[in-house]
Amino acid sequence: MPTAGGGGTGRPGGWWGSKSTPDKVETYTRWSFHSFALVEFMAAGSPMVGRFGHLGPRLAVPLLLVIAVHCVLCAVTASRALDWVRGQRKQPLRLLWALGAVSAAVTVAAMAIVEHGPASSDVAEAVAGILLFLPCFGVGIVALGVRSRPRVFGWVVGFAVGTGLVSLSFGVPAPDALLFAVVMLVGCGVMAFTSVISSWLLHTVYELDEARETRTRLAVAEERLRFGRDLHDVMGRNLAVIALKSELAVQLAQRERPEAVTQMVEVQRLAHEAQREVREVVRGYREADLGSELAGAKGVLEAAGIDCAVTGSATGLPAQVQSALGWVVREAVTNVLRHGDARRCAVGIRVLKGQTVRTVLTVENDGVPENGGSGRGAGLVGLRERLAEIGGTLRAGPTGDGRFLLTAEVPLPSAAGSGTFPSGEPTASPVSATSTAAPASRTNVSEVTP
Repeated sequence: MPTAGGGGTGRPGGWWGSKSTPDKVETYTRWSFHSFALVEFMAAGSPMVGRFGHLGPRLAVPLLLVIAVHCVLCAVTASRALDWVRGQRKQPLRLLWALGAVSAAVTVAAMAIVEHGPASSDVAEAVAGILLFLPCFGVGIVALGVRSRPRVFGWVVGFAVGTGLVSLSFGVPAPDALLFAVVMLVGCGVMAFTSVISSWLLHTVYELDEARETRTRLAVAEERLRFGRDLHDVMGRNLAVIALKSELAVQLAQRERPEAVTQMVEVQRLAHEAQREVREVVRGYREADLGSELAGAKGVLEAAGIDCAVTGSATGLPAQVQSALGWVVREAVTNVLRHGDARRCAVGIRVLKGQTVRTVLTVENDGVPENGGSGRGAGLVGLRERLAEIGGTLRAGPTGDGRFLLTAEVPLPSAAGSGTFPSGEPTASPVSATSTAAPASRTNVSEVTP
């Protein structure tokens, strides 16, 4: 249903609730990679902070600064790489190379400290955090900005092999160097795999959203083409005959032949007939069958990944009422697809008896911010005007719990209500044969939960 992009920002959760599903996935992905910087600092810096007294400020402070710089560089590179993934900027090649070089340099420096630095177990254990975490996070972030999967694989393998060779050059025994290379291969591979999957998921979500919008536009275009074909079929023949007889009438009039009047009378008759046929086409286009609209709404929404429950039946309703409510269903479903971020939608039809017998149609969907819609869209204004012609009313707006509720009421003629519907207040008609949805639990509309 209609939503305002920032309508819910004034309340808790409004900022998040106002976002579409692709925007939520992108925000989650961005902040996940930003949080990696904090995780990296805590993982690599905690051993050093715990042994600060044994290391001394001359060694511990520079190493902590190196870790902090690497974390900040990872966060900035991840942000720029995600912008590139979304097509918002060029590939940050300089940052990627800088992060790769810094990660390699820090790894080599840490190895040198372990092998040739102070002979202390505290130093080795403190620097071990740098050796284990900084290269893995650096390689993982670089993989986020690389499109080719073979290059990502080559980068991971190359870094693992390089660390093993550097270890050997520092005098590390071959088995220990091999173990260290395997650890780097696994750690860097996991982080790179995380980056690749995150990038692919972000692409997929946006592509699915674009496909849904394209499907909606194609449905509208197909309906326009159908209407255009109907008008062409109706008007093409009549206009061709009118043009031919008009030319004939002109020639006869120029010769002052009395048959010209007969031809113009025929042209007049054809023009009236064309008007009548056009009105029939437009009337058939405007009159929506409620049963067909309900079935179509269920199919369209479920095809878009929205769970749709339909309760009630259009059986026995007057044609005029069915046509008006059919248009309500059509407009409501269009709004659910275009404006909201719905996962569930419930459509219910009831016949209530009171002082007047009336049909009540409700359409309720989730995925709407608390202040996310006013119910004053142009389409809803047109529906109110259409319902007003038959004495009906339309109410639409958010319910305050992340849902949007549209309610249309149309009075029924007394003849329609006297013998068709059972007595009692209120009365709900049985479930239509076109709907297999479960019965509704509240006001005959299925409870909708996000």
